[in-house]
Amino acid sequence: MRQKIRFVQRGEIVEMENVDPTKTVLNFLRYEQALTGTKEGCAEGDCGACSVVVGEIVNGALRYQAVNACIQFLPTLDGKELITVEDLKSEDGSLHPVQEAMVARHGTQCGFCTPGFVMSMFAEMHSDSNSDRGHIDNVLAGNLCRCTGYGPIIQAAQDIAEGKPRDKFHDQSPATVQLLSSLQEDPSLHLKFQDRQYFAPKTIAELSEILSENPDATILAGATDVGLWVTKQHRELATVVYLGQVAELKNMSVERDELAIGASVTYSEAWGEIASHYPDFGELIRRIASTQIRNTGTIGGNIANGSPIGDTPPALIVLNARLRLRSVEGFRDIPLEDFFIEYGKQDLRRGEFVEKLYLPLPEKNNFFSTYKISKRFDQDISAVCAAFHMSLSNNKVDSIRICYGGMAGTPMRAAKTEAALLGQDWSLATVEQAMKIMSDDYQPMSDMRASKDYRMMSAQNLLKKFFIETSSPDIDTRIVGEGKMAYA
Repeated sequence: MRQKIRFVQRGEIVEMENVDPTKTVLNFLRYEQALTGTKEGCAEGDCGACSVVVGEIVNGALRYQAVNACIQFLPTLDGKELITVEDLKSEDGSLHPVQEAMVARHGTQCGFCTPGFVMSMFAEMHSDSNSDRGHIDNVLAGNLCRCTGYGPIIQAAQDIAEGKPRDKFHDQSPATVQLLSSLQEDPSLHLKFQDRQYFAPKTIAELSEILSENPDATILAGATDVGLWVTKQHRELATVVYLGQVAELKNMSVERDELAIGASVTYSEAWGEIASHYPDFGELIRRIASTQIRNTGTIGGNIANGSPIGDTPPALIVLNARLRLRSVEGFRDIPLEDFFIEYGKQDLRRGEFVEKLYLPLPEKNNFFSTYKISKRFDQDISAVCAAFHMSLSNNKVDSIRICYGGMAGTPMRAAKTEAALLGQDWSLATVEQAMKIMSDDYQPMSDMRASKDYRMMSAQNLLKKFFIETSSPDIDTRIVGEGKMAYA
């Protein structure tokens, strides 16, 4: 296996060896390259001040995405292109079109957050360039500013989207594609640093073998959680196995009546496809985090992490998703709800990893809704996350699955509440009786995000909200967002 990291920066291939596997891109830029335009604000992927852009070839085309450098490990740049705010200026020193728009609209005050905003807008300029205000708000939700009030920055982003300017990166793209294509032929990466090591296999077979030999390794996908282990908890990870180079784990396809999602498919990549089948699920993904986090975080990682407040498991569980687990011994498929055993414990054997998820496609005459309760509407961790999937026959509940996150040590179905509803008239009286029974399903805890009483009241009221949306769809219950009430 290869011992050197190779990535593209400023039109050239950079080679590095003897690299700390968990050195962040932010620290590399600031402390080793003296590129201080990339700022450290929160060191946890929340504020966007450290935003850089990563380029890679996807389906034969060059794709640029903004990511948080503070939690991105340097070796994950292998085979990709790194662009920082310093790279945007022209050879004659003139500003980039995005920077010019920010100046024209007076989109900066203290300037600390400005490079991150510029990089997010640069990435957007090289993708959709959609001037819709809601779309721009989504793009910039991961960049926080305490000075400008956002209005001038949003105007600058709209100017770029409407003007669709070209820059030197458009002109250089054929050469960049050629460089990145040459890196794709490199063998798998295996770094050794002091008494630690980092693997980046390229096939499932290779990954299975590595995990068989290193069953206690830390499996790394988007680093949106593992990155915080390093930056906030200062943990030293002995062996890291990165999934991002395994092509089979990045596939997504419709197989018969299921959507198969590889474990390394990011939220951004899955968002559109899932939303086309389940609009409410698409809205949940939009609210999971920022653009930068969705560009790196994976649904497979959200599941494997096993957090009781992970956003996707409740929705996946009520939709009866199943999980494929893989090791050198082969694979096994299990219902997703069986994967979560208790807090901090999942049904994952030594040397085993999450390979893919199978999400059943919608059936006619079924209703599905999911809701997220958090202190901030955008880019916040859930206090309670709820999902409901139901079918009716002559207004009687023919089937129903209810699952909550944040109400127990794992994402868990409300079995007694379901039993109280099954076979009953879908009426307010039935629902209000089931709401009372819900306290037999859950004994939530109090923490910094919500009290146990608030959690229980929210969970009960979300069931009532689901009833209102399915029985009186003309009532407007959603203040903001892109989801739909339910479908029939």
